[in-house]
Amino acid sequence: MSWLQTIVLSIVQGLTEFLPISSSGHLVLVPMIFGWTDQGLVFDVAVHLGSLAAVCVYFRKDLAGLIAGGVRLLGGSGGSPESRMALYIMIGTIPAAITGLLFAAWIEAKLRSPVVIVFTLSGYGVLMALADRFGRQQRIFANVRLRDAIIIGIAQALALVPGTSRSGVTISAAMILGFQRQDAARFSFLLSAPVIMLAAVFESSRLFVEGTQFAWAQLAIGVSISAVVAYFSIDFFMRFVNVIGLLPFAIYRLGLAGVVFYALV
Repeated sequence: MSWLQTIVLSIVQGLTEFLPISSSGHLVLVPMIFGWTDQGLVFDVAVHLGSLAAVCVYFRKDLAGLIAGGVRLLGGSGGSPESRMALYIMIGTIPAAITGLLFAAWIEAKLRSPVVIVFTLSGYGVLMALADRFGRQQRIFANVRLRDAIIIGIAQALALVPGTSRSGVTISAAMILGFQRQDAARFSFLLSAPVIMLAAVFESSRLFVEGTQFAWAQLAIGVSISAVVAYFSIDFFMRFVNVIGLLPFAIYRLGLAGVVFYALV
């Protein structure tokens, strides 16, 4: 993989992981458009670690509270709001963790195709537009309950399919449940951290067992670029989502689906 490909794909990952337009779909499509060889699982894992670093830094106060709440929960005193939220995050992580463990290899082999991405980009784009238009937007982050965590967690499991968008499908699910845009995004981003970490640990261990060779310099650059770009991407989205809503992202998804259908299908 060339340095140009490394830099471009790192920027693409950072921009698209937390904007609701599908990072996995873009990481499949961009190499196809430029005629590059697939960057492979090693690079994808590395740039996702950059995204994880970004969300941990941006939401460091929230995560510190969740960790403290989780410790109290394990100690038997789980009555605080932080403890309850930590429990909901853990429960919401389970569907994606189980789905990834059972089906990630099959999805990687069978669903990384332009046809699948056309359907997921457009289908979930319509869902986002409907959620943004008809969601009640009355509930806030502190109102998250166990049922919400389970439903949004199931939605997150769907994001294993390229073109879906983890943030897009979970924010849409939260808004359908009545959450305000910014609060839906906050829960979505916090929910993403354990899943990204688990996926990175699982895939990294598998790669080490298989004796895969690593281009450490390129991976380090990829992690760094994706982390910085993802941080500013989160900041942009959290600042402006209440103003612009999800409709511009839904329109982008539909337009991109049309381009992919015309050019690659």
